[in-house]
Amino acid sequence: MNTKTTTTPILVTGATGYIASWVIKNLLELGYTVHATVRDLNKKSGFAHLEKIATQSSGTLKLFQANLLDDGAFDAAMQGCEIVIHMASPFVVTNFKDAVKDIIEPAIVGTENVLNSVNKTESVKRVVVTSSIASTYGDAIDILQTANNEFDESHWNTTSSETHQPYPFSKVIAERKAWEMAEQQNRWDLVCVNPALVMGPSLTAMTKSGSVEVLQQFANGMTLAGVPPMWNGIVDVRNVADAHVQAALNPEASGRYIISGGTLSLLEMGTLLRQHFGNKFPFPRNTLPKIAFKAFGPLAGFSRKFVELNMGYPIYFNAEKSKKELGIEYRDIEASVVEHFQQLLDDGVVKKYIP
Repeated sequence: MNTKTTTTPILVTGATGYIASWVIKNLLELGYTVHATVRDLNKKSGFAHLEKIATQSSGTLKLFQANLLDDGAFDAAMQGCEIVIHMASPFVVTNFKDAVKDIIEPAIVGTENVLNSVNKTESVKRVVVTSSIASTYGDAIDILQTANNEFDESHWNTTSSETHQPYPFSKVIAERKAWEMAEQQNRWDLVCVNPALVMGPSLTAMTKSGSVEVLQQFANGMTLAGVPPMWNGIVDVRNVADAHVQAALNPEASGRYIISGGTLSLLEMGTLLRQHFGNKFPFPRNTLPKIAFKAFGPLAGFSRKFVELNMGYPIYFNAEKSKKELGIEYRDIEASVVEHFQQLLDDGVVKKYIP
């Protein structure tokens, strides 16, 4: 695969996303022509930041309209591309009515649609798929089954289902579908990027991500009484973008890559934010015992099964493969958390708390 020329376009699906915007920025600054898909070309406010970045870089941005769930929607955008970076994905962790229809089916169908287009497009040599560390484990208790008290690329989520942890289930089933389709042909190779909870600055105030939800809960008083004894792998968005670019351009890249800069508990995140922003917000000061969530968790949306399997188990991730093979130098995750909260404040996504 020729990774030296910048004349061959690279397709990035889900271009307006939090991570995808950084990937496109990096590619444009490297001089590539980027074919970027968005759901609606009429909603220009959603991709105005990408057009601005393009005017300030040596690369070229070409926008295409494509719905993830429409068969053949990516055919036109993919023409002439040797590399496809598939980042478009439904993101619904809470507030869904039907897990299968709202989360699981879109994840699988979207992956199939993009890879069916890849199979029809002779120029494509490599596909990079954005997966998740949710593909490597289902519940925090799974850490007890690991040899070195950490998840690595050899681990797969085998415990999530349509009824238990449907969002992680959607990620693992979509990634497995991608590997299954990759193994059925020999023209293109597949690389999967599996990031932890992504923090750090967004290139647009319109970003929606799981990390925004977590930080909003810290700011709106929901966690004032205390947080669950839970831990998150965390990574800076710029490291995740770098990983995608390296996975696309480095001919030696292969397989899966966990992208994680370290682990923080929810309490550690709250303490960190209080140190930087003082008492202007109702950041959590303590961890509530697991037994409290067993009693009252269902009222807050935590099933007793979720509480039992996910609270009280610190989780860790081995990101050595990404350091060695993709050259990722991880940023300080504490700085990423602070920077992300400051941006949400600047953008008005989080407002000063008034009790």
